Amino acid sequence: MILSAVPSGGTFRDPAGSLYFDEAKVLRHVRPAFVAEAESFLDSALARKWMQSGRMVSTVIAARESDGSLLLEHERIDYPTYPWEWTPGQWAAAGELTLDLCEESLAAGLILKDATPLNVLFRNADPVFVDVLSFDKRKPGNPIWLAYGQFVRTFLLPLAANRYLGWPLAASIERRDGYEPSDLYPYLPLFRRWTAPMRSLVTLPHLLERKANASASTGVPAVRQQPPEIATAVLHSTLKRLRRTLRALTPPPRTSRWSHYTTTASHYSAEDHARKAAFVERALSQAAPQRVLDVGSNTGHYSRIATAAGARVVAWDTDVQAADANWREARAKHEPILPLIANIARPTPAVGWQNAESLSLLQRSEGAFDGIMMLGVIHHMLLIDQIPLPAIFDLVRRLTTRWAIIEWVPAADSQFLQLCRGRQDIYGHLDENAFLGAADQHFVRRLVENLPNGRSLWLFETR
Repeated sequence: MILSAVPSGGTFRDPAGSLYFDEAKVLRHVRPAFVAEAESFLDSALARKWMQSGRMVSTVIAARESDGSLLLEHERIDYPTYPWEWTPGQWAAAGELTLDLCEESLAAGLILKDATPLNVLFRNADPVFVDVLSFDKRKPGNPIWLAYGQFVRTFLLPLAANRYLGWPLAASIERRDGYEPSDLYPYLPLFRRWTAPMRSLVTLPHLLERKANASASTGVPAVRQQPPEIATAVLHSTLKRLRRTLRALTPPPRTSRWSHYTTTASHYSAEDHARKAAFVERALSQAAPQRVLDVGSNTGHYSRIATAAGARVVAWDTDVQAADANWREARAKHEPILPLIANIARPTPAVGWQNAESLSLLQRSEGAFDGIMMLGVIHHMLLIDQIPLPAIFDLVRRLTTRWAIIEWVPAADSQFLQLCRGRQDIYGHLDENAFLGAADQHFVRRLVENLPNGRSLWLFETR
């Protein structure tokens, strides 16, 4: 099999192997020097347990190549995501899974050699570890977890910056190897620098780093070997301490302007809410989509109506607290919903080497859904992002292979007027006829519901 040097949406940095996509398959090429270790791990009771439980991606040997390399085939996770699209709760859950697997591997004589959020995807609301080449045989007397620093840089410091400095987790898109303590230190108030957990996480490492730089020390000191039982106890203690810090940095559920929007929106009466929900149920019953994209999902009220109709849902929202609440409920109830921080008007770009390592939001989404819901979204795209109606429907058609449930908000609506900000003369011409004219270029009208508040709900089917 011929594999490209830079796999689209895959990885190529790991010395042990590279990840590739071949049509509907996810393949990993393992270089000859690492084949024996990979086979040993995949054949272990530990790996089989993790795969059966769903905590590690299912993997089988697809082929043994003539040059001695190995080709693995992984279970395909329906909708790949990246850490910069996760909520704080998802970030912490990925960290907990990483620590869990590392700790469980110790008893099997193994250890996790790298610890980055990029090794984790989400299957619905649950984290899944996907890098099966990340486990090495452990030297019994070594008490040091070599991936400790990477876990701190890529899991803990981004959460710390988010919680105490307000830096968005999405900024990690520019930080493949995370933050250094010196990145945070200058911005922390004095009292915070010397308060746990920032004292040990940021301040002391920053000061020690400055001292080390001043002394211009070189070389890496040899690790002093310990009796195996002591080394193992030290590793367990290290992981326990990291787990405490991770939980201390995970922000508690919070409210925001939008996190109670579905139940408190003043421009909806009880009748409006009931009729809107009833229409969405009726439309989903008629359309019966299997994969739904809920754009502007908020806390997931309508996503759950879609799952009740038998669909799996990917839920996009720009409000971190609303999306986090959606994720927490989905995980607690084991619902087939994957909430993400995503903006349809400013979608996540492709990043990485040659823009080929991490696919853009739209690359992962086009044609991946047979239904899309956009409820109370289009007027934001029109007025805040200034995207014309024809362009909106061009994108909607690319995102769904068949069905679309869309809410139209008229120019007289209080929310439309609020977003207009005095620009009614510019946008007042945007009426339902313009909306339907743009929709008709790609869709056929199947159902409509006119709400008492003047809004209308539509079920469209692709032409």
